[in-house]
Amino acid sequence: MESATLSRRMVRWQIILSKFDIVYVSQKAVKGSAIAEFLASRALEDYEPLNFDFPNEDLMYVAAAEEDTSEDHPWKLNFDGVSNAVGNGIGAFLISPTGDHYPFTCKLDFNCTNNMEEYEACIMGIRAAIECKIKVLEVYGDSALVIYHLKGEWETRDPKLINYRELVWDLIKVFDDITFFYLPRDEN
Repeated sequence: MESATLSRRMVRWQIILSKFDIVYVSQKAVKGSAIAEFLASRALEDYEPLNFDFPNEDLMYVAAAEEDTSEDHPWKLNFDGVSNAVGNGIGAFLISPTGDHYPFTCKLDFNCTNNMEEYEACIMGIRAAIECKIKVLEVYGDSALVIYHLKGEWETRDPKLINYRELVWDLIKVFDDITFFYLPRDEN
């Protein structure tokens, strides 16, 4: 069944094209049986049907645990927050000493400032590192305010951010060594 606007549009195009001796012919519907017959005529000799039995379909992914988390090989954490018309979101990823990347993302269901988003992303990444039992971590972020707050070089005056900073300071006590690095946005 065609919509009225579509048929009006087609009539309008037919009138416009008729000035140039061009005739518009609408495409006929292709029957499903014609497609099936065409594919059947092109069947492979060694065809094997797909096996839809997935024994581990509840398994999301398999990852090997990293054993070497010594000071010579620190893990890296990159974090960032984003705000747009759709909403607020955060992302972080851990990078193992061997170069494996483990991404984490989350959509925030509450209104917050850009700095709050950055703190939320940092906290999510640090909690993921704690769950992975990482002891040496380098944290990279493109928010100078958050990084310098956590390094203790800048004072935190915004009451909304004081609780975030204190939460991060409580979380980082479990690490043997953690360092924060400011990463300019163009290098992020």
